Amino acid sequence: MRPIHSIPRIKPPALQPGDTVGIIAPASNIKRESLEAGCQALRKIVYKTFYLDSVLEKNLYFAGSAERRVRELQEMFTRDDIRAIICARGGYGANYLLETLNLEIIKAHPKIFVGYSDITTLLTYILDSVGLVTFHGPMVAKDFAHSDGVDFNSWQAALAGVADWELNLAAETGAKPLLPGSAEGTLYGGCLSMLAASLGTPYEIHTGDTILFIEDVAAKPYQIDRMLMQLKLADKFSGVRGIVFGEMLDCSQTKDQDYTMEEVVLRVVGDLGVPVAYGLRSGHVSRRNLTLPFGVRAALDVGKSGGSLRILESATRTADTPVHRL
Repeated sequence: MRPIHSIPRIKPPALQPGDTVGIIAPASNIKRESLEAGCQALRKIVYKTFYLDSVLEKNLYFAGSAERRVRELQEMFTRDDIRAIICARGGYGANYLLETLNLEIIKAHPKIFVGYSDITTLLTYILDSVGLVTFHGPMVAKDFAHSDGVDFNSWQAALAGVADWELNLAAETGAKPLLPGSAEGTLYGGCLSMLAASLGTPYEIHTGDTILFIEDVAAKPYQIDRMLMQLKLADKFSGVRGIVFGEMLDCSQTKDQDYTMEEVVLRVVGDLGVPVAYGLRSGHVSRRNLTLPFGVRAALDVGKSGGSLRILESATRTADTPVHRL
């Protein structure tokens, strides 16, 4: 299986106070009040915000036509006044952009690109195809629109170019150990439903030599089991160095079920011989969404009572740093 780091890595410029962030809706439609609430929060942390009026368009359950959405994404990459691109929300529809997305535009204008959920499709495709480091983190009309919705320590560390930082497997991140061990690999992954949906397409995920992050929301335990088994049968766990599961918010059958989600995931990945952690709050979460940079080297250390996910290199480059291609 081809390791994702076989493609030269591109690190986008770091995000600094006063920079302008471009907000896009590449999937489901959004509500103006949620968008404005998120923009207000971004402005409070001294960023400027910009979005096209068309971001509020509706077409069935989409944020306008696929043509509008891909045009919006490409424009944000080419605009000189936009430093970073943050998705307003996920939902469904990012897959409609894959066939017409101009990757050469993204490669020529590397920028921070942030999202999760359905946006996983774009995070992995851009990373796999162009080599641009992408960011699994809070979205404007979701997490930024709510108090306590964003973990700003990981946001700052990931986007401002901190070279070495870590997330503890403890209450502060929601994570806990499942299977002990230590491993190093390229951080990668996203929403399980999107990872599984990529299989058998030209946009299939590449998981070799990764610390694989997996999360989802409101899926029944048997559905999580089925998607994990699909990845396993597709040989997508071959070459994976370690696995970190997200909070798996509302992934239960009934309130009184006599088994845990931890038991469900271990039934599938427990025989892989790699360290496994569970509960890291990134993506669909109850609070304080953590930002994870995909495409950088990371070390996972899982002990019996704790551990850490350590980011071993900066995910962005500062103004005086040349484009970093590994």
